[in-house]
Amino acid sequence: MTERLLPQELYDKAKEVIAANRKLGRTVAVAESCTGGLVCAALTEIPGSSDVFEAGYVTYSNASKIEDLGVSEEVVETFGAVSVATAWAMARGALAASKADIAVAITGIAGPGGGTPAKPVGTVVFARAERGADPSQIVADQKHFDETTRSGVRLQAALCALELLMP
Repeated sequence: MTERLLPQELYDKAKEVIAANRKLGRTVAVAESCTGGLVCAALTEIPGSSDVFEAGYVTYSNASKIEDLGVSEEVVETFGAVSVATAWAMARGALAASKADIAVAITGIAGPGGGTPAKPVGTVVFARAERGADPSQIVADQKHFDETTRSGVRLQAALCALELLMP
């Protein structure tokens, strides 16, 4: 039996993403905040992932979202780090910074602190951007994961982000 660094369900979903994108000859990039590289770790756990996985960006702070991915300071100040606008800008920034065909971004509140009534712990926002797609066609979603632990929120967020990388 092969030893797994990550939970089996995360490994299985990453394996599915790599296989599906390989079949299309498509490369992927990931911009992560609350998941802290978990999606990148899952993708690179798959043997042969280097022909599909292009780049990963862990932009945990607002400053790194702005500096590394080109998210505008006004977007972060106006809508907050955990917003569709920020996630969309992160996904577009990951595409711009890489040669990937598709990028997904994740930003959220994993807890146990940091939540507000408007954005409680477990709130996670996702966005997907595709090279050559109409930039006005925003693909983004906000979810609330009713998990009791930080790791539970992060795992559910990583699984959701992987699903967005499926063709």
